[in-house]
Amino acid sequence: MRAFLPLMLLVLSGTVQAQQNPVGIFEASADVGNPKKKGSVQFDASSQVYTLKGAGYNIWFGRDEFQYAFKKLKGDFIVTADFEFVGSGTDAHRKIGWMVRQTTDDNAPHITATLHGDGLTVLQWRPLKGSHMRDPEDELFAPKKHYRTLQLERSGKKITMRAAHWGEPLQTIGSHEMEALTDEVLAGIFISSHNEDVVEEARVWNVRIDKPVADSYNAYQQGFMGSRLEILNVADGMRKVIHESKSRFEAPNWMPDGRKLLFNQDGALFMIPIEGGTPEKVNTGTANRNNNDHGISFDGKMLAISHHRDGLPGGGSTVYVLPLQGGTPKQVTEKTPSYWHGWAPNGKEVLFVGQRDGKTFDIYKVSINGGAETKLTDNKTSHADGPEYSPDGKYIYYNANPSGTMQIWRMRPDGSGKEQLTFDEYNNWFPHISPDGKWLVMISFPQDIDPNDHPFYKRVMLRLMPAGGGAPKAIAYLYGGQGTINVPSWSPDSKFISFVSNSEKY
Repeated sequence: MRAFLPLMLLVLSGTVQAQQNPVGIFEASADVGNPKKKGSVQFDASSQVYTLKGAGYNIWFGRDEFQYAFKKLKGDFIVTADFEFVGSGTDAHRKIGWMVRQTTDDNAPHITATLHGDGLTVLQWRPLKGSHMRDPEDELFAPKKHYRTLQLERSGKKITMRAAHWGEPLQTIGSHEMEALTDEVLAGIFISSHNEDVVEEARVWNVRIDKPVADSYNAYQQGFMGSRLEILNVADGMRKVIHESKSRFEAPNWMPDGRKLLFNQDGALFMIPIEGGTPEKVNTGTANRNNNDHGISFDGKMLAISHHRDGLPGGGSTVYVLPLQGGTPKQVTEKTPSYWHGWAPNGKEVLFVGQRDGKTFDIYKVSINGGAETKLTDNKTSHADGPEYSPDGKYIYYNANPSGTMQIWRMRPDGSGKEQLTFDEYNNWFPHISPDGKWLVMISFPQDIDPNDHPFYKRVMLRLMPAGGGAPKAIAYLYGGQGTINVPSWSPDSKFISFVSNSEKY
């Protein structure tokens, strides 16, 4: 236990009795307002799911009663999680959600993203200590009910609420200026039964606390944020963090045996068990300046990497191949920059993205034994990237923006028959096809991103769609971008994907 924790809680409130140990990523949990029946918070480390139990008359009028798991935060932040009640419940107005609160005093100012038992979803707040909660006409109500994902973002004094149904993009519910909140606040998840004689229960998962940077932030010049390696179940959206670092790592591949992941960090490649543990460095010989464009052949025997050579155009990124277990890399491309993105199913060719005119990027293929490169796209002003073969070898999937926004396309292996697959307002990058050939996962950037760019540290989504086309479904909301999912990252059984999200640790 951290030695400062009891003192911190005494300072925050003399009426709160907190558990003595941290709960998951939260520093403490407590019953606020001394409800008649006590609550609790439990964290299952294997599933990374929180179970909240709590009572309390309400979170309303001039004082509150509820169970709270919280953490002290300073400055701007984004908190996101999925919520659901357990059981049918007693009162339709039982409440769960995110709360940003000044202290654990029962009458402290706070603002909450709240999901009620009947599905009502609303942004509520107490503007000043001891004042009544805002009347219903002042609250901000969601247009629909039964949201699963709730998010609060703090930017200065402004708190913004977003919410989403499973599979849909986050939508903004509203925002409010909270003048009474100081730079340091409490942020956490809560439950209140709206009935002092009843204890209600809820599950909370995919809990993330992210520290954002300014939209103009340049990671290459201003430094990199911390990284989290995550595994996601594409069927239900459940996520697990298996590895974290204060420095930058990127672009996980799933190893053929399904037991380890491969990722790049500091110019090297590492393997790590899917349960987490100590990363093991891969021997890539003289190729020691590898970027996030790497991947494994369909037969599981070879590894392709992109290593930077000094003094060459575009940073000198060059494609090499070597045995998957490590060894001496064999150079494949001569011209630079060349960024690997896909293997041919026959294991004899690779796909890469190259810039040959100093302006636009196009898609090429080349034999792993070297030789002439074959150009598959011919962009004049737009950009093509992320090429990847379907497992049956019939198509090459990629992203391109001839229409203005970056969208997902596919073409025949000879570059013919180009077909657009997505048609929405997002900038969609890096299509990855599941090993069974049925599904496509991609990363979607917001509309205000340069369509030619896939930058670091943005509010992005991972989305899933049928490989032949169809409506994309949001399966994860995260803070990330560059390095999140640049390369093939499906598990061999087509049930999971791996990716990287970003945030400094609080």
